[in-house]
Amino acid sequence: MDEFLRGAVLHTAGWGAAGWIFFIFFYAFACVAFLPVSVLTLVAGAVYGVKLGFGLVWAGATLGACASFLIGRHWLRAWVEKRIAQRPLFSAIDAAVSVEGWRIVFLTRLTPLFPFAIQNYAYGITRVKFREYAVATFLGMAPGTFLFVYIGAAAAEAVKAGLAGRTRTPAEWAFYAVGLAATVAAVALVGRMARKALAKHARLTPAER
Repeated sequence: MDEFLRGAVLHTAGWGAAGWIFFIFFYAFACVAFLPVSVLTLVAGAVYGVKLGFGLVWAGATLGACASFLIGRHWLRAWVEKRIAQRPLFSAIDAAVSVEGWRIVFLTRLTPLFPFAIQNYAYGITRVKFREYAVATFLGMAPGTFLFVYIGAAAAEAVKAGLAGRTRTPAEWAFYAVGLAATVAAVALVGRMARKALAKHARLTPAER
């Protein structure tokens, strides 16, 4: 499956704007179909670079998350309820969403409490409003998305330099290393803050919230 996903992106990379549109909808489909979107995120960074790759993944992930939410809410509600019944963590999140709404969606997007695709469907059976869910998802996914796109782009640059027979200077390696370290540190910090906020919320009684 990973090879198929990589091949699809590489095959359409030369289509220009049409390839960008294809990628967005293909990424959204992968979200809905439980395909490994992390592969697509890394490939986007490698093929399109950090800026464009980030924009395409961000758009595709938001579209896919919204589509999954609507499917879970209106068409596959019983299936989703059965799928998450064995996940106690979601029960706590569901209760928190009923009080805090979009804030909980935003926090859980910042930290991988459970798989992205499951989150998308699971939120469809909560009481959060679609508009609030969409905005919180769009904003909350940004740090993690940027990290994976950056890793893909950095890896591609290293491979290109090797194939060209050019050795990168220490300054260039330092630039990539510092950028990657800073991105990882920022995402880790944001994720830790999100987990603390969720844990604090779980300790509060309904009257205190």
